[in-house]
Amino acid sequence: MGLARRLQNHPRLLAVGYKANLWIAMKLKFAIRMVGEKRLARWLSAPEEFTKRRIFDCKMCGQCILHSTGMTCPMTCPKNLRNGPCGGVRPNGHCEVEPEMRCIWVEAFERSQMMTTYKDELHILQPPVDRQLEGSSAWVNLMTGKDRVTPAGWGDTPRAGG
Repeated sequence: MGLARRLQNHPRLLAVGYKANLWIAMKLKFAIRMVGEKRLARWLSAPEEFTKRRIFDCKMCGQCILHSTGMTCPMTCPKNLRNGPCGGVRPNGHCEVEPEMRCIWVEAFERSQMMTTYKDELHILQPPVDRQLEGSSAWVNLMTGKDRVTPAGWGDTPRAGG
């Protein structure tokens, strides 16, 4: 088992790192005004991508929700599903598209159960991915609020049965 897999299987430790990075990002919001969003994105994108690709197999969607999914990147799902499994999970917990791979959502559930801080966020319905943010820094998008912009009408659509 490689280092990345060992880290992924200890989401509580990764959540501590996430909280520290979140605190730093919120303290650095002023940097956007000082150096500009584009320059800050250039500085942060490479180290963010380097780290997140190696640990999480991150796809750089620009709207990171690792903390909500047991520190498991949902964009590694072959179907890019951000709100749970497709229904094609095999009885052994493997993916229907890539049978040799465990379902990302099985792993996300198991890992989220090990977390204390963000454990219940797995149940939060995530907005659709804004494909225009792909390849950009999720940290900069968090600081600017771009990661929280949802399509018009998405959040106020009536629920089935309600």
